[in-house]
Amino acid sequence: MDIIKSKTVSVLGRGLQALLPPPETSAPMSYAAPMLPENGDSGGISSIEIARISPNPYQPRLDFNPQALEELKRSIQEKGIIQPVTVRRLVNGRYELVSGERRMRASVELGLHTIPAYIISVVSDAEMLELGLIENLQRDDLNPMEIAVSFKRLIDECAIKADDVALKVGKDRTTVVNFLRLLRLPDTIQQSVRENKISMGHARALLGAGDEKVQQRLHLKIIEEGWSVRKIEQAVKGPVVKRSSGSVSSSSPAARGGSEFQPIESRLRQQIGTKVTIKKNTNGGGEIVIEYYNADDLDRVIEYLER
Repeated sequence: MDIIKSKTVSVLGRGLQALLPPPETSAPMSYAAPMLPENGDSGGISSIEIARISPNPYQPRLDFNPQALEELKRSIQEKGIIQPVTVRRLVNGRYELVSGERRMRASVELGLHTIPAYIISVVSDAEMLELGLIENLQRDDLNPMEIAVSFKRLIDECAIKADDVALKVGKDRTTVVNFLRLLRLPDTIQQSVRENKISMGHARALLGAGDEKVQQRLHLKIIEEGWSVRKIEQAVKGPVVKRSSGSVSSSSPAARGGSEFQPIESRLRQQIGTKVTIKKNTNGGGEIVIEYYNADDLDRVIEYLER
């Protein structure tokens, strides 16, 4: 027996608004819609047999909270499925899920046979990945690691540059790059981000350590002693050092020979976390040189300057 209750609404959830065309009429829409013909056009809501819907192979969401899933199941039992899933039509009367994985999972566990679905036209696998990512981002359903993996898949599998990814998801390029940098962390730290044991701010601070052993040690400090992001940043910076070709050497004033700008250089070096040199030329002008040591360090310096 199908326990999905008819529900009349005039507005769909925020996430699906990006996928739906503007309504042609202001009349309320019922989810108790008839099945579309097998050769019908996309663009309508239909009650589709769950057995005919295949999972989305490009699903950006990897982690499903069991407690949240149980809450959703109770909600479906009480109110029915308020918001339809989104699917694309395949051949032989089958469909593929675009968005709504949690609703599908909950429906299957409840033993439902059909589910309300909005049928859209998706012309490529790249568009499937884009739509799944954008829909989840708009709903704030993804954790930082899922977002990072999704951005990387868009770049690798869809041949999209970071700048274009930023445009598609409504973020600036620096934000996209910062998420991608998380994928350079050790697996154990990435898992802590997934499980919300440490914040993205903690993870980004750990990236500054560079050395995996140091990252793991500081990671334990966060987990076991509750170190703040600021404390991690201070630990990563440590004493002011000069890093070159894998070596670490003192950067004392004596070694540098001194400078009239030494107090300013020292202050900037402490604030930015890298070597800063001020050079004056004969006409009263000059230049400020900020060193960086790898791509991650450059991103960090740029982010600091933008702030």
